[in-house]
Amino acid sequence: MSDLVQEFNDYRSKMNEKLLADNNLVIKRIFNLDTNAYAEGALDVKTKELLGLVASAVLRCDDCIKYHLETSFKHGINREEMMEAMGIATLVGGTIVIPHLRRAYEFWEALENQK
Repeated sequence: MSDLVQEFNDYRSKMNEKLLADNNLVIKRIFNLDTNAYAEGALDVKTKELLGLVASAVLRCDDCIKYHLETSFKHGINREEMMEAMGIATLVGGTIVIPHLRRAYEFWEALENQK
């Protein structure tokens, strides 16, 4: 796994464990709601992940973008689909999203180059 992807996943896992171990009911419920929101339903998981990716880009959350990129990648979304979604995000969010688009593209390349 590339260093960029590994570092992100290691940090996310470590901090999620700490947050959940603190046993805050509201935090646990939010985490659970987030997990369940992306489950198969009327919309398939791939579509939901792309929606999450677009929303994350518009809101300019790099951690969220990375999470949705990796999950999308694992669900078989290809570069063209990802770029089309990011094009919509950039259109909706404006030019302020371009730095996040750059980092998203770099992270996607890291996902593609993992062994």
